[in-house]
Amino acid sequence: MISTLNQGGLEYVEDEKNLEAIMGLIVNGGNAKSDSMEAIQAAKEGNFELAAEKFKDADASLDKAHQSQTAMLTQEAQGEHMEVSLLTVHSQDHLMTAIAFTDLAKEIIELYKKIDGVKD
Repeated sequence: MISTLNQGGLEYVEDEKNLEAIMGLIVNGGNAKSDSMEAIQAAKEGNFELAAEKFKDADASLDKAHQSQTAMLTQEAQGEHMEVSLLTVHSQDHLMTAIAFTDLAKEIIELYKKIDGVKD
């Protein structure tokens, strides 16, 4: 367990399992967003094959992030309440931003295909 003191002097404990799940959301959400951006750049340059590969990588990262989130939700559903820290909120923010960004990236890539006259 990792212990810290908050401003009120109360001890806050973040166990390693929770920290691992939280970091899984942050890392994999960040990877998904980065891969989505690279997919957009590839599509902008007309390299739709690379765009598809990068988008597939983004999807894989989102799947990993969802696994981390599911682990946290399962723990909560089983009665193991997790203290919500700023790091927890930050991790959820990363995931939601990555999901929104990936959804938009898919649409932007489709627009670039349409502009270039590429049919699926």
